Amino acid sequence: MIYGFSKQSGGHVAIQSEVGKGTTVSLYLPRFGGDVPQDQPVENQHPLFARNGETVLIVEDDPAVRLLVSTVLSELGYAFVEAGDADSAMPILDSGQRIDLMISDVGLPGMNGRQLAEIGRQYRPELKVLFITGYAEHAAVRGGFLDSGMQMITKPFTFDLLTAKVREMIRI
Repeated sequence: MIYGFSKQSGGHVAIQSEVGKGTTVSLYLPRFGGDVPQDQPVENQHPLFARNGETVLIVEDDPAVRLLVSTVLSELGYAFVEAGDADSAMPILDSGQRIDLMISDVGLPGMNGRQLAEIGRQYRPELKVLFITGYAEHAAVRGGFLDSGMQMITKPFTFDLLTAKVREMIRI
């Protein structure tokens, strides 16, 4: 994810790891050399897409990816609920909590994201699911992996792709 973000931003990443001392990740991003347009305040550069309290359930075991997804959703005006694994997500799916979309990692510890989606659809038959995976998309999609109302993006993904998929799936 870090590598993908740095490359899409025109930057570079360096990772140094030493046994017994830990790992250092250095992220180098280009400096912004322009001016912020005066007719567009900084806080309003990205229009909010959520209109009616749309809520997304994020199920991801990697805290960094969960933070990235929640930050993007928050900037777009969506409410969100987080779970670190399928076991934590099931009570949310079985509750009265509004869920317009579930974003789930495929490779969760224990029950995987696809199994969670099956159970989630028993509670909520119209549940829309956006899978995120580090596996090659063609490998994960083969064999009827995706049903109606399900889509997939692969890591690393761009903010724009995540934004477009969330908007598209919630509006359908």
